[in-house]
Amino acid sequence: MVEAGQDKMKQLCKKCILWVAATNFVRSAIAERADLSAFNGKPTVKVLLGVALIALSFLLGWPAVAALGVLALHWETPWIVVIGGPAVYGFSHLVFLVGMYLAGATYSLIFCRWLARVTVERCLAWVVLDERPDLSR
Repeated sequence: MVEAGQDKMKQLCKKCILWVAATNFVRSAIAERADLSAFNGKPTVKVLLGVALIALSFLLGWPAVAALGVLALHWETPWIVVIGGPAVYGFSHLVFLVGMYLAGATYSLIFCRWLARVTVERCLAWVVLDERPDLSR
């Protein structure tokens, strides 16, 4: 019974990976071997601040919500996470948007294409070789 559930989950994961790999964005990123070579030049202070804010937003997202959850459990006060969780998560989105604005759309797109390529290539390694899609179309 447990193995049947695991097989279904594995099949669902494979379908999701293949679906994402078939999108135009990912196919073009893989075909063009998207990399981070645009970051070789010296970035401006504005770009550095934007990237730092993007990194900070990741720390303010789910890790901060999880920390609030732990504090709520420890102090037995659920309102800490009920009110603080969405507030901190919303604030992290604002920080992320400001970071994206400062870093610029060009750098953001370059980074997202590289991240999509690397992630999908690693996920495709989980898919059986004869089930891999033809990404060259």
